[in-house]
Amino acid sequence: MGYFDGPPILFKYRSSTLFILGTVAVGLFTDLFLYGMLVPLLPFLLENRVNVPPSQIQSYTSAFLAAYAGASVVFSPPAGIIADKLSARQLPFLCGLIALLAATILLHLGQNLPVLIVARILQGLSAAVVWTIGLAMVLDTVGPEKLGLAIGSIFGFISIGDLAAPVLGGVVFEKAGYDGVMAMAYFLLAIDFILRLLLIEKKTARMYVEKYGLEPHEEDREPEEGEDGEYQEPQEDDPLLSSGKKPEDWKIYKEQPKWIKKFPILYCLQDKRLIVAEIVAFMQATLLSTFDATIPTQAESLFGFDSLKSGILFIPLVLPYLILGPIVGKLVDIYGPKPAAVFGFLFAIPSLILLRIPSAGGTSQIVIYSVVLVMNSITLAAVAPPSIVEASYVCEGYYKANKGFFGENGPFAQLYAINSMVFSTGLALGPIISGGLRDSIGYGNMNAVVAVMCAIVAFLSYMYLSKPKRPFWKKK
Repeated sequence: MGYFDGPPILFKYRSSTLFILGTVAVGLFTDLFLYGMLVPLLPFLLENRVNVPPSQIQSYTSAFLAAYAGASVVFSPPAGIIADKLSARQLPFLCGLIALLAATILLHLGQNLPVLIVARILQGLSAAVVWTIGLAMVLDTVGPEKLGLAIGSIFGFISIGDLAAPVLGGVVFEKAGYDGVMAMAYFLLAIDFILRLLLIEKKTARMYVEKYGLEPHEEDREPEEGEDGEYQEPQEDDPLLSSGKKPEDWKIYKEQPKWIKKFPILYCLQDKRLIVAEIVAFMQATLLSTFDATIPTQAESLFGFDSLKSGILFIPLVLPYLILGPIVGKLVDIYGPKPAAVFGFLFAIPSLILLRIPSAGGTSQIVIYSVVLVMNSITLAAVAPPSIVEASYVCEGYYKANKGFFGENGPFAQLYAINSMVFSTGLALGPIISGGLRDSIGYGNMNAVVAVMCAIVAFLSYMYLSKPKRPFWKKK
């Protein structure tokens, strides 16, 4: 017996559900934080490092944002296909971080436009990998039954990175310069790398449990399935029935085009539930990036806030989201995605419209603005879990009924690749839409337009997302 024969050091902790979910959350946080952190620094990079004329800075800034979003859209499908074919997801998860490290080094040291554009493309590649594989790893870890709670908790945490990073990047740049900002990025990357390296996936953990006769985690005990692991008739509150579909409606005919067999998630996209779930994801990302783009400028306009005070103003938007995310996720697991999505987008209508009330002034107006931001934070918490959970329900239904069609790992990484594409598009278009509307029709009217978009998504959610698994008053 070799000296190193046996399970890995700290096996129990590294393979625990909490550690895996925490690692994925930190990975998603790092991606969003490094993306947002550089937003206020791009004009400096372009003007002072590569000598772009001031009149062209806005167009080049838009091009840099487009390079990131475009790369994420392009690389997400291959990342999903590769992840679904691999037996373990840790290696590509690490490779995504290596791409982000390379991007960060190029952004730190690059002295010309092509290098900086390559850096942004590498950032987009990393985003495609971390979102696609990270979310698939979450589903592998908790299963569809607890996915809402997991997604709600993770999205509440990573919202801090998305919403506060631009302000924090500006503050650190002002106090410590560009090198200080990049030092913060390297520190975060180091923590992320250590966590991803230590992570032991549930599939890998089960191999060690079987090989060495270890006691599995309580949450890892295999649920009772059919004797052969074959397709089971859904129960009363199963998402397969809550969709309104009959069990046989999930069956896929074997004769399918080659392009469907190579990328089988495309077959699932004919399902209206999945389409609406992705629309929900797009609107969620649009809301996040709209707040990201407009809160600092509105705070400066109304209250004369500098970057530090604007950062503090994000607290009423982030803190309730962080607290309510797990609660909403748990409710989605119990009652299904429809109630949370419909409530969230309907509640967004008055919450967004009320943002026109605060005016230039002192403490009283700041308090009013903060209270309305808390209302919008409730919206963000409500709409975060439904998209991922609903999309996973759809694919779970097709996968259970057609396991041979999708392969051993199912289509879930491919699903989250599409979700990554949609979410990245929302993050990219949100600032463009909101910024253009704010300049042309004003801040209040801009929010009214976004509120109308939320009303449309609320209607689609009510019409097409799976009905509640059971009435709110009915105990399980």
